[in-house]
Amino acid sequence: MIPHEEQSEKGKRWAGLAASKKKAKSPVGWSSAILNLIFFATIFSVGGLFAQDLSPRAYVVVPVNTNAVVLTYTYLSGSLEFDGAVPITGATSSLHTPYFSGYHTLNFLGRTASLTILVPYSIGGFSGIVSEAPKYAYRSGLRDSYLRFAVNLKGGPAMTPEEFRKWRQKVLLGASFKIVMPTGQYDPTRLINLGNNRWAFKPEFGYSQRWGHWLLDGYAAAWFFTTNQEFFSHNSYFPGVQSQSESPVAAFEGHLSYDVKPRLWVSLDGNFWFGGTTSLNGVENPLTVQRSSRVGVTASIPLTWHQSLKMSFSNGVYTRYGGSYKNVAIGWQYGWVGWSPFSHP
Repeated sequence: MIPHEEQSEKGKRWAGLAASKKKAKSPVGWSSAILNLIFFATIFSVGGLFAQDLSPRAYVVVPVNTNAVVLTYTYLSGSLEFDGAVPITGATSSLHTPYFSGYHTLNFLGRTASLTILVPYSIGGFSGIVSEAPKYAYRSGLRDSYLRFAVNLKGGPAMTPEEFRKWRQKVLLGASFKIVMPTGQYDPTRLINLGNNRWAFKPEFGYSQRWGHWLLDGYAAAWFFTTNQEFFSHNSYFPGVQSQSESPVAAFEGHLSYDVKPRLWVSLDGNFWFGGTTSLNGVENPLTVQRSSRVGVTASIPLTWHQSLKMSFSNGVYTRYGGSYKNVAIGWQYGWVGWSPFSHP
């Protein structure tokens, strides 16, 4: 329960912010409820969902010409924290997301490198009490897809399967670059969309070190976003065009995993990210800065020489502004080395 004095103080903070924005940028006739909804919508489209990645063993080396196709289902549900930025209570969301991804390794200047592409589709709903009125939105469609290129910088030269069998990991250093493409469902007349209508870029530096059955991973990255040039536009509330932008997000990620036996491992996962202040038509909302963290567990279980299952669970442990979600995922992977998908690993 929030004390009455704290509620009043947060209400004053929001009212002052909304009034300044309305005076500076909002057209005459906009109601406070519409302003509330605009701020409400930012929580579903900001880069925090990207920053919540938990991906153990992202830089572990495998032989050149290793391929994999992965079918994954994830379920995300939880609450939304606004820290007084908007007068919204009981905000929740849930998303069912199946996605397809493909993976291929190659020789890049004598180093092991990989390409990954992922295409998701989501079905779900968003709800909350906005200005004492319940609001609900249902969405179904493609999400933004991404392409990732990663290369090993130290500790893992490009290897054939025969060379890889003799190799033993010690310290690995790597780098990657992820591009999130605006392929998701987006309607500029709506506040809440599955797509973000912008590009996002994530350069990352990775570290991995093995001690027998134990493996430690650590990543440091930053997200950069282009501007959404058609945010909540071409409708009865705003017939023109308005823009929404987001400042960079810094993200840190760590994993400690243990090999039970070859290809069977479990991992403890955690991350922390901050930044991502949003602006509407160039007017920044300082209350939207994110400082959040997640923890989780991941397990990979071999089924056959070519097939494996990967399961994970994560939950938000600290949320300054953004979504505090539970995320459950299960994926089936089929992998092979060489051009034939039926070759023996």
